[in-house]
Amino acid sequence: MRERVSEAIDRAGERLKDLSMRIYRNPEVAWQEHKAVGWICEELEREGFSVERGFCGMETAFRARLKGRAGGPVVALLAEYDALPGLGHACGHHLIAGMAVGAALGLKEVLPELEGEVQVLGTPAEEGGGAKVKMVEAGAFEGVDVALMMHPSGRTLPARDSLAVQGLEFVFHGRAAHAAAAPEQGINALDAVLQTFNSINALRQQLPEDVRIHSIITDGGQAANIIPERAAMRLGVRTIRQEFLEELVGKVENCAEGAALATGARLEVRRLEPAYAAVKINRPLARVVERYFRAFGLEVHEPPSRGGMGSTDMGNVSQAVPAAHPYISIGPEDLPGHSEAFHEAGRSPLALGRMLIGAKVLALSALDLLTDRELLDEVRRDFEEG
Repeated sequence: MRERVSEAIDRAGERLKDLSMRIYRNPEVAWQEHKAVGWICEELEREGFSVERGFCGMETAFRARLKGRAGGPVVALLAEYDALPGLGHACGHHLIAGMAVGAALGLKEVLPELEGEVQVLGTPAEEGGGAKVKMVEAGAFEGVDVALMMHPSGRTLPARDSLAVQGLEFVFHGRAAHAAAAPEQGINALDAVLQTFNSINALRQQLPEDVRIHSIITDGGQAANIIPERAAMRLGVRTIRQEFLEELVGKVENCAEGAALATGARLEVRRLEPAYAAVKINRPLARVVERYFRAFGLEVHEPPSRGGMGSTDMGNVSQAVPAAHPYISIGPEDLPGHSEAFHEAGRSPLALGRMLIGAKVLALSALDLLTDRELLDEVRRDFEEG
């Protein structure tokens, strides 16, 4: 069965590369991924999958299903396909989509002989929007036994921690006045933003090393000779410790509240999008993935001892059901994500070849879960005890 699954992916190899490169050449940002979804769904429908578009009330989400014999586990393969604003596919989501579809086509080869079901879940807006969070909340993973996806990277990693993150926006409302003739009549909203930056920088000394707080000013006023009556900033607040996120966000919000009090501005706090949870690593799944990485001759790397982590809404999925979110190398170890270098690497022959290997690793891991009840029980126990 393993040989047949791999051979089916090889036969579909050129189609999968074409699909991935069409998505790459037509980058669509969060919630706008209409072309990508159309191409992916057409491919799966052509192969006999039952496809539900507009899944969970989101236009660019979908669920594709193919059932084997009655009963058995349900394995979900998650596809991402949104691009980064201004950078295109500099995070490799076109490859993630190709791996999910490829794994599904490989499993289709043997599914009629198995008990269980394979799903492909199309999850838009990972780069800001959190479709997977909305899917979890809508019950999309009820009845799913295991969720799998794979992300391109500079390193091949069977598992990797991620940072929980909450996006914030602070909007300060002051009072405009002539900056030279009557500054005492104004309330400077920009001063409140700058004071918030300074307060957060002072706070960092008392925060754990895993915390990341990064900010930009989105509105700093309209003219230098007018006291800004409105100023705004956006932030990402991250920590590896899921249980610490809410406390950390509260500390950051206190910095803004103090700045508002000091300057006399009125503060408006907005929590942006749903919070992304930290990834809950499933050790038995990681071992299965690592075994197949090595079987295909890939060098398996150690995660960096410090740093190197971002955030993903796959973390929310991993908190709801057993999940794997491994990484596969498509370039040098120091390949930075969300960069022009990553964008270029994403169209290389190496990346497209690794996409097919990634599809095989996902498919064979899923095959083990569909056929080995002891493994599935071990995966469930690790999830429940972790």
